[in-house]
Amino acid sequence: MSKIKIPHTLVLMFIMMMVALVLTWILPTGSFDRQVEDGLTVVVPGSYEMQEDVPRLSPVRLLTVIPEALEAAQNVIFFVFLIGGVLGIIRHTGALDAVIGKLLEKFGSRMGLLIFGGMFIFGLFSSVIGMAAEYVVFVALLVGLCRAIKLDAMVAMGILVVGYGVGYGLSLTNPFTVVIAQAIAEVQPGSGAWLRILLLIPVFAVGFHHVYSYAKKVKADPANSLLADLPTEEIKQDADAYPKMNKTHIAVISAFGLALALLVYGIQWHGWYLTELSALFVGLGIATIFIGRLGFDEAAQKFIDGAAQLTATALLVGFARSIAMILEDGQVLDTVIHYLSMPVDAMGSYFGAVGMLFIQSFLNLFIPSGSGQAFVTMPIMVPIADTAEIGRQVAVLAFQMGDGFMNMIVPTNPVLMGILGLAGIPYDRWFRFMAPLMLKLLVVCSFALIFAVFVGY
Repeated sequence: MSKIKIPHTLVLMFIMMMVALVLTWILPTGSFDRQVEDGLTVVVPGSYEMQEDVPRLSPVRLLTVIPEALEAAQNVIFFVFLIGGVLGIIRHTGALDAVIGKLLEKFGSRMGLLIFGGMFIFGLFSSVIGMAAEYVVFVALLVGLCRAIKLDAMVAMGILVVGYGVGYGLSLTNPFTVVIAQAIAEVQPGSGAWLRILLLIPVFAVGFHHVYSYAKKVKADPANSLLADLPTEEIKQDADAYPKMNKTHIAVISAFGLALALLVYGIQWHGWYLTELSALFVGLGIATIFIGRLGFDEAAQKFIDGAAQLTATALLVGFARSIAMILEDGQVLDTVIHYLSMPVDAMGSYFGAVGMLFIQSFLNLFIPSGSGQAFVTMPIMVPIADTAEIGRQVAVLAFQMGDGFMNMIVPTNPVLMGILGLAGIPYDRWFRFMAPLMLKLLVVCSFALIFAVFVGY
C-alpha cells in the first residue's frame, strides 16, 4: 500500500484559504463592538450582533488576498529576508563553522546537555520578555550543530520551538501575552507567577522528554529521522574538520553577541520590534564586512544569496496571514468566537476551565498573534469566567496555554513557518513530530487548570 502524499506546504496553505472562504459562505456573519481602553482596542462583552447585509466574498478574493496578506506581513517578511542576507555574510567569514567546531568539542558526546540547555535558554527569554521571532538568527547554527553530531534539523527546531513554546505557554512576565491578558482581566500584572513556575517543571519535562526521545532514535539509526528521505548537504562530524577559531572569527562572534545584547536591551526597555531589530542586524552585517575584511561586491553577493534562500519562507509567511484575513473580511471570525464561548458557562467551573483551554487552542489557528488573541478573546472569557465561578487568573492561564503551546504547531503562525522554512523542514513532517507532544501537553494542562480551579487560583 503506497503512502499518502502530503502536498507542499504552500499548497496546504492555499487549501486552508479555500476552506476559510467556504466558511464565510456557510457561517452566519456577525461582529462584536470594540472600544479603545488605554490605547488598546478590546471587544465589548455581550455585544455580538448578527450582520445581515454583509456581501459574500467572491472566489476572486483568493487571489487578491495574497498580495494584501504579503503587505500586512511585510515586517516579518523583510525581517526574514534581512536576517538571511546578514547570515549569508557571517557564514562567508567562516565564523559559524568555527563556532560549530568549538561546540562539537564540548557537546559532541553530551547530547542531553545540549538539548536541555538550549531549550532552557530559549524558554527563559520567551517567558520573561516574549522573544520568538528573534530566534530566527539561531536556526542555521542549531541545524548545523545537530547535523554535525548525527542528529537532524528536526531535533534542532525541537530545541528552539519547543523551548520557546513552553516559555510562552507558561510565561512569567511576557509583555505581549500575560501582561496584556491580565490587564484586560483586571488582575495585577505579573501576579500568579507561583503557579506558572510550579507548572513549568512538569511541562518542560514533557517537552524535553519528547525532543530527547526522538533525538536518541535518530542518533541510534538515522533512518528513524522524519527527514531521512529528504536531501541534505553533507555535514562534517569531526570537530577537527571545522576551521579553528581565529581572531577574526572571535571578533565576528563578539559583534554578533553584542547585537543580541542590544536586541534584549531594546526589547525590554525601549519597546523595539521588527523594524528596529531589522535595522540592528543590517548594522551587524555592515560591521561584519569590515571585521572580516570582505570586498563590498563579494559581501553584496553573499547577502543576496542568503536572502534568496528564504524566498519560499517569505511566501509562506504571507500565505499564513491570508487565512485569517479571509475570515475577518467575511465577518465570520467573531461568529466562531461567539458560538465557541457559549457552552463554557454551562460546563461548570472545572470543565469550563478546560473548555477555555480548548477554545483558545482552536482560535489560535485563526489568531496566532498572542496580543491579538488577548484583545479579542479575553474580554469575552472574563465575564464567562465570573458567571461560571472560574477565577480570572485561571482564564488568563487558559489563554496563555492555548496561545503559547498551539503556536508550536499551527501553520498560520508566520514565525513558525519562517523558522521551519529556514531549517528546510516541510510542515507535514513537523506536524508528525509535534502532534504527539501537543496531545500530551493538552492532557497535562487540562489537569493543571482543574487543579488551579480547585485551589482557587
